[in-house]
Amino acid sequence: MRAINLILAATMAAGLTVGAAQARDYSEIRLGVDIPYEPFMYRQPDGELTGFEIELGNAVCEYLEATCTWVEQDWDGIIPGLMARHYDAIMSSMAITEERAQRVLFSEPYYTTPSAWITTRDREIDIEDRGSLEGLVVGVQRATLQDNYVSELYGDLVEIRRYTSADDVVTDMRAGRLDLTFMDYPVAESSMAIDTDESQFQRISDFIKEPEHIFGKGVGVAFRPRDEALAERFNEALAALKENGTYDEIMARYFNYDIKL
Repeated sequence: MRAINLILAATMAAGLTVGAAQARDYSEIRLGVDIPYEPFMYRQPDGELTGFEIELGNAVCEYLEATCTWVEQDWDGIIPGLMARHYDAIMSSMAITEERAQRVLFSEPYYTTPSAWITTRDREIDIEDRGSLEGLVVGVQRATLQDNYVSELYGDLVEIRRYTSADDVVTDMRAGRLDLTFMDYPVAESSMAIDTDESQFQRISDFIKEPEHIFGKGVGVAFRPRDEALAERFNEALAALKENGTYDEIMARYFNYDIKL
């Protein structure tokens, strides 16, 4: 009888745990983010977080009537941090790829941006001439799609230097320690003033969004696989913000081209 009672108690406790998880109202949501990644997320001089995704995330939380907290995490540890429950979701320019989709649950994609090759204005580098690239030093942010792209397609030609943040890449580009970089173009546009007369840098490639197995199907919010209810709430909120014009208003503050899918 004692064994039966213990089994019943354990079963009831498990049911309560599952019920509590299913009934969670997510009135408080923690969002993991890698800072800085301008113009998507960065700190203002007063220390306040801002950027396209920060504003969009705050708008999502307002729609959901939830209190949201941004939790900073370096990019190479951002998925482990989600699995360790340091935050409830990742809203930090994470592209939806097959490899990542095996580990996390993604929302519907909510934007896509191109990448591009960048060098200084005083360099003449033909990115189409693979032979001329041999031995050049390329800077990328570690564990990003840009890192994967350069490693897979140019790893046999160039020396790849990996950095914790995009800002570190830009610092070494300015110091002449890198020959070129492959970067998310809006980040390059914001941090290096690309395609402006006063910039010391230039874009030397077309906009690049393929192959899909590297660049994925756009950027999505990442969740733990069991948090389907939270993912659906984010999908609902993002769709509503696109429908009521809030998304476009936020986008226009950071981009002069459409990044919406």
